[in-house]
Amino acid sequence: MEKLIVEGGRPLEGTVRTAGSKNAVLPIMAASILSREPLNLTGVPQLSDVNTMLGVLRELGAEGELSSDGSLTVSCAGDLIGRAGWESVRKMRGSVCVLGPLLARLGRVEVSLPGGCVFGVRPIDVHLKGLRALGARVEIERGFIVAEAPDGGLRGADMYLGSAFGSSVLGTANVLMAATLARGTTTIQGAACEPEIVDLADCLNSMGARVSGQGSPFLTIEGVDELTGADHPVIPDRIEAGTYVIAGCLAGGRVRVEGCRPDHLAVVLDRLAEAELSVEVGEDWIETQPRDTKAQRPRSTDVTTHPYPGFPTDLQAQWMTLMTSADGLSIVTECIYPDRFMHLPELERLGASVRRQGTAALVIGTEKLSGAPVTASDLRASAALVLAGLVAEGTTEVHRVYHIDRGYERIEKRLEGLGAAIRREKE
Repeated sequence: MEKLIVEGGRPLEGTVRTAGSKNAVLPIMAASILSREPLNLTGVPQLSDVNTMLGVLRELGAEGELSSDGSLTVSCAGDLIGRAGWESVRKMRGSVCVLGPLLARLGRVEVSLPGGCVFGVRPIDVHLKGLRALGARVEIERGFIVAEAPDGGLRGADMYLGSAFGSSVLGTANVLMAATLARGTTTIQGAACEPEIVDLADCLNSMGARVSGQGSPFLTIEGVDELTGADHPVIPDRIEAGTYVIAGCLAGGRVRVEGCRPDHLAVVLDRLAEAELSVEVGEDWIETQPRDTKAQRPRSTDVTTHPYPGFPTDLQAQWMTLMTSADGLSIVTECIYPDRFMHLPELERLGASVRRQGTAALVIGTEKLSGAPVTASDLRASAALVLAGLVAEGTTEVHRVYHIDRGYERIEKRLEGLGAAIRREKE
């Protein structure tokens, strides 16, 4: 076990470059199963989740190695195993993305029900519904998803993949990948519109798939007999970029986040403007502007999480940390994962005035936070606690930081480069 030690009160200043998108690269890595030729990726982030997915693919029979420069070649040229066990899949929910492509290639597959961050129920019914629409028989047996394609393989179909909580990103990815090798045409209504789905579709098309409509709720996939290898650059991580932008706004310094896609963060930029926090935006960068954090507190600003292009649930905790310094009452409503509020008691330990009310949190801004030991419960909560530590008086210890390594590439080194006093220590 390791922890991060943060000495608060240091201004942030400088430039940080956005790493590749975790949520894009994981399903793209799974897409390598669909071809016997190598898939060459660039801009792959150095994350524990990437290594976990590599481990899953290797256990299935794939070969691959992540280079220090962010390049990754995955080859599934040999015979693959149709079973992904609990030990591999339990570590990360994204591992379930092997289900669709493995079923399309082998015709029968057993994949353990996935694990990942624990912040409420996250069913996979959309995944199963979509695969059944393609003609597969799907059952849950002894903790495994057991799926079998009909004689002759998967068949194209018309389907609706929306759910009570909106569109499913991983569900859309799984069904999209499976449909690329199905006989006939598949149309998906209620598809996820996230940039990560667009990136996956673009990668699949570079492999010879015929996908159209990406970025909209309506996807059309014309099945092909086989896919080839391809070279594909992974898009920048909008959640990482948003986290560093919020960090700069929170600390009141001039922080430039380069190599990002500002259009992917339009709603966040809109909320920052509502909070009267000044940022400048370029073609591939966002820069926070200096302010006196005591004399110019942010204006209290409500947010409600929604599927893209709405406010991302993965930035909800970080935004809440920003609002702990605001002038007035803010309401943060969680419409994607209603129980994603495990960071509230930890923020309270730092002196924040936060209270949960149903699917919302009430945040009354305060002039200061005070350092204390806190425990990270999940990936994005851990980032929020680190951000709070940056501005809290005294020392903040963030425990169980293996969560943060799943989605942020060397966060302590990146923040240290901006002037933060932060270090990693063994428990």
